[in-house]
Amino acid sequence: MKILNNIIAFSLIGIALTACDRDFLNVESTDTLTNESLVSDSSLFEDYVINRYMGVQLINKEAEGTPPGFGRGFEYALWSSVCDESIYTNDDNTWLVLQGELSPSNMGITGSIWGRSYRSIRECNYALSIIDQVEMSESHRKKLKGELLFIRAFRYHDLIRNYGGVVLMGDTVLNLDDDFNYDQLYSRSTIEESIDYTVAQLDSAAALLPLENDDDWELGRATEGAALALKARLLLYAASPLYTDGVTDTEKWQEAADAAKVVMNLGVYSLYSDYSSLFLTDENSETIFGRYYAVGARHVCLEIANGPNGYGGWGGNTPSQNLVDVYEMSNGKAIDEDGSGYDDQDPYADRDPRFYATILYNGAAYRDDTVETYTPGGKDSEDGDDNWNTSLTGYYLKKWMDDDNPISNPWEVAGLQPWFYLRYAEVLLNFAEAQNEATGPDNDVYNAINSIRERAGMPDLETGLTQSEMRTHIRRERQVELAFEEHRYYDVRRWEIADETENEPVYGMTITKNDDNSYTYTRKTTLSRLFESQHYWLPIPRDEILASDGMLEQNDGY
Repeated sequence: MKILNNIIAFSLIGIALTACDRDFLNVESTDTLTNESLVSDSSLFEDYVINRYMGVQLINKEAEGTPPGFGRGFEYALWSSVCDESIYTNDDNTWLVLQGELSPSNMGITGSIWGRSYRSIRECNYALSIIDQVEMSESHRKKLKGELLFIRAFRYHDLIRNYGGVVLMGDTVLNLDDDFNYDQLYSRSTIEESIDYTVAQLDSAAALLPLENDDDWELGRATEGAALALKARLLLYAASPLYTDGVTDTEKWQEAADAAKVVMNLGVYSLYSDYSSLFLTDENSETIFGRYYAVGARHVCLEIANGPNGYGGWGGNTPSQNLVDVYEMSNGKAIDEDGSGYDDQDPYADRDPRFYATILYNGAAYRDDTVETYTPGGKDSEDGDDNWNTSLTGYYLKKWMDDDNPISNPWEVAGLQPWFYLRYAEVLLNFAEAQNEATGPDNDVYNAINSIRERAGMPDLETGLTQSEMRTHIRRERQVELAFEEHRYYDVRRWEIADETENEPVYGMTITKNDDNSYTYTRKTTLSRLFESQHYWLPIPRDEILASDGMLEQNDGY
């Protein structure tokens, strides 16, 4: 593309006035891709497709080192800190969500989903509109089409689970000089229509994508299993109370169970042997779709962002007592269950092994030392160094933390952990939940849940559970197994229990060291929270409503 460069024009005006040939004023843009360049270069076109797995930074503190992907992923404030899993020590626009202050003009860290999703959808539509003009093998064209359909569907899935019914753009690629069809641009489809469209796109993507990627350089790109697993998740949502107005639809639950079963029957995925090291392992049997990083293309350095203040960390996403209480004892009993053996003055003994892999607590071994969140004098408490970074809850995040990475000055070496968008344990949990709702707790439900518990080192569930009892176990299992992986926020909403769980304060633990070197543990309220009925969905940003001249329908209550 040729453009007029004004800087050159003014600096050369003395000689340019008498020149007849002014081609030197036209230069090739070096930061803009043209349609012609993408169509004529298959490698460049493939690079364009690969970059659609990423988005752009739209609000403060999104991404560092590389652009954001889907969801929050590895950011400073994780999605866990806008639900009951954690609280972000330095706020970063998370507390307004927790305290029920969301509005279309004040959305905190939730404010970029609409804009980034539709930008990505347009980019995918554009690539799909020209892909048939690009010279490449038909097999490779098929694969790239599948990736574009998958990415576009992932963006729609993200829109649906945050806003409900959305605007479906189809294959349209609009430009500024087009005659806009306002009905298409601003007319929101129903939730059911939105899900049906997205599921169909995922079916189309799965038919085009390979079962597995053959080369290491394709790590992190979509596969048939990724499309089918995302479909299973979306159908699970579609059967859930929030999406059905509270009406139980056994057929929808069965459809979700069947979709998850298809992924299980692919024979490609299995549970990784060790839960604690899973989140530091790039290539493993459990990952269905993830994002991977390299030196020079890192994400937020998790160790300094979330580490204890006594080690030089910033104490970012600090687990809540609400979450800590959910972890069972190693014998499989809840802490408030008769015979559990739980001692509220020795609260971290004999817990589910996933607790130790996820949360740092007072007395936990860490980096050849011990975490000290007690007062007086604990180095990781308010009495320690950098006390403005002290955990507000008495806990710090362990999951994903790589102890081989430095906490201080980590910038060029840390940040290499993978982020898992879809993993096999979720598929098993999705299947178990949907199958239990469709038919009750049959052997397949038990097998799915028990396989996850066995991997973690936990005993099998007791036999003879009712459907309601199994539902309780499945929900607890999801909360523990998938902690900090961007599920809890959506789970409590789709189950329509957020009016209970999200109106609980964020609890923490005060640990007092006594003169005899024993500790006294006292539960405390860290932050009060407020959840109202409109908060089941996010508001559409006010700027988007204004840009539509008020034609875009806002969600109820905003």
